[in-house]
Amino acid sequence: MIKKLLIANRGEIALRIVRACKQLGIQTVGVYSTADSNLMHLRFVDEAICIGEPSPVHSYLNVERILTAADVSGADAIHPGYGFLSENAEFAERVEEAGLTFVGPAAEHIRLMGDKISAINAMKKAGVPTVPGSAGGVTLANAEEQARTIGFPLLIKAAAGGGGRGMRVVERVEHLLPQLQAAKQEAELWFGDDSVYMERYLKDPRHVEVQVLGDGQGNAIHLYDRDCSLQRRHQKVLEEAPAPDIPEDVKAPILAACVRACEQMGYRGAGTFEFLYENGEFFFIEMNTRVQVEHPVTEQVTGIDIVVEQLKIASGYGLSYHQDEIFVRGHAIECRINAENPRTFLPCPGTVQHFFAPNGCGARFDSHLYPNYTIPTFYDSLVGKLICHGQTRQQALAKLRHALDELIITGVTTNVALHRDVILQDTAFCEQAQNIHYLENVLLKNNSA
Repeated sequence: MIKKLLIANRGEIALRIVRACKQLGIQTVGVYSTADSNLMHLRFVDEAICIGEPSPVHSYLNVERILTAADVSGADAIHPGYGFLSENAEFAERVEEAGLTFVGPAAEHIRLMGDKISAINAMKKAGVPTVPGSAGGVTLANAEEQARTIGFPLLIKAAAGGGGRGMRVVERVEHLLPQLQAAKQEAELWFGDDSVYMERYLKDPRHVEVQVLGDGQGNAIHLYDRDCSLQRRHQKVLEEAPAPDIPEDVKAPILAACVRACEQMGYRGAGTFEFLYENGEFFFIEMNTRVQVEHPVTEQVTGIDIVVEQLKIASGYGLSYHQDEIFVRGHAIECRINAENPRTFLPCPGTVQHFFAPNGCGARFDSHLYPNYTIPTFYDSLVGKLICHGQTRQQALAKLRHALDELIITGVTTNVALHRDVILQDTAFCEQAQNIHYLENVLLKNNSA
């Protein structure tokens, strides 16, 4: 078993990792920037080390300082959490070269899945269905030929990207080259790589993903699926498990295909296959080679602690479960709680005055907040995740409404009102799952009213 783990992250995920380590008897090292000395998880780690100035480039993205902290503290492993360096293949390589255990996949798999073009090609070989698209990268010279083969409307996407950056919808051929140039410029700006590809634009899909675990030795299991379709500007707002309203005979082959792909790769650790689902068909779009923000909904319906499993796999213990031991029990829904204006979505950092987390039957709040904690301006606005579990989707929704009423965060503005007064009051969403454009359309109507 890993003896001493350095947590190369901050906020709620850092606290989440500390809790898993305590369960397994693993010592912990927390790293922090000068803006983060008051983080909650630093109270519970065995050792805390400041690694630099507030800017992530000088702290949480600084490989040298993180590796130095690991060396000074005597850590034998590093967990990257999500965001920051979690899907950086070079970081994973440096960790392993330093003789440390990287709690995540092999660098080759991070690199393979980090490039959307190579990821799609790998999935095609493994028999995972993909969105019809370009054969490799797209250039100004070959764009029109590839576009006519795919058909319009189509989507231009950054090969090294995510989060909607470097993405353009093209309705007509005369718009192709200007949009292609704009996408390449944005991809270069955000990812340092202007490579793009094109795929068929699905007009009203849902976003469905499959959680997997692999032991790195050719064995893998799935933990079923999630629906993450409620999004704004390609950023997830609410997630649930399992994905509603998908027939089991449609879902089962996709779950099996994801496991098969992991087995063929020899994938190690936790990973998530992301799909667009439309008209009874699944289309692979990308694989995230880390623990997801929304992993708690899967934990709530399967009873499996995904972070504990990451640590066990990284320690060489393999998989704790066989596929036939894993079942879905009930339904879970997660609201992402952000320190932001619920109408303008602008970040709202500041000092928390009062804080009360809902609890009780079926309620869980993953957060690093506490009274008098100051939310800094330098990082993502996510401050917590409210998860409710029920025997049915309707019961989970009812519990979530009550939990949002109980949740108290004063001193800073949050998006609680968006969840409580808009999403969970929306009849169509509460009756059935909606597509990835639905929330933006609801917000547009509300703002124009």
